[in-house]
Amino acid sequence: MGRPPVLTDSELVCVAVAQAMLGFTSEAHWLRYARRHLRGLFPYLPQQSGYNKRLRAALGLVKRVIRMLAKSSDFWLDDCWIVDSTPVPCGMSRPTVKRSDLAGWAGYGYCASHSRFYWGLKLYLVCTPAGMPILWALADPKIGEREVLAAMLEVDADVAAEHDGILLICDKGFAGRDFETLLGEYGITMLRPSRKDEKSRYGEPMLKKVRQLIESVNDTLKGQLDLE
Repeated sequence: MGRPPVLTDSELVCVAVAQAMLGFTSEAHWLRYARRHLRGLFPYLPQQSGYNKRLRAALGLVKRVIRMLAKSSDFWLDDCWIVDSTPVPCGMSRPTVKRSDLAGWAGYGYCASHSRFYWGLKLYLVCTPAGMPILWALADPKIGEREVLAAMLEVDADVAAEHDGILLICDKGFAGRDFETLLGEYGITMLRPSRKDEKSRYGEPMLKKVRQLIESVNDTLKGQLDLE
């Protein structure tokens, strides 16, 4: 409705992708850089407040473009998936926790690999061994891992339906007889290390090296793309 925007939706998505790939976390700094160096590509760029409103309103479009680009790659067809979670700290002090806009979404959690507590969110990522992200979610650290992954599969059930005979590689935190039964309903076979009270599971010796692949993907998201 109304007049057509001077900056089209496709241009808006291109500007947002360029901001992420060039590592600008501040929208104000990014727009100043874009006006100076990208005038030939984008004759009109809104002010910071207008850019922020347009970008928030275009979230659904951005998600569709990401999924469309992912499906155009052969890596999307891989039926071997790896799932893992990683902490995303969002605050380091009690005053920050009280005034943060993430209050009510974020929570306190414990990172076993770094032996520390943190306040923030937990990123759950499902990707292929080549590093192609398939599913992702940000959740409160207090929510169980199986519960989050079950919700991810429920929301994106069509993604699992596009693949036949998925092999899901995970760690012991996702262990559970009922959960494995749920995965079976989606046509997914779980491959994970055995717990202390279990016998060695099939394929366990090869799991450690394969599961390390997702750590590099998480490192890219948290480092290169400055997720934190």
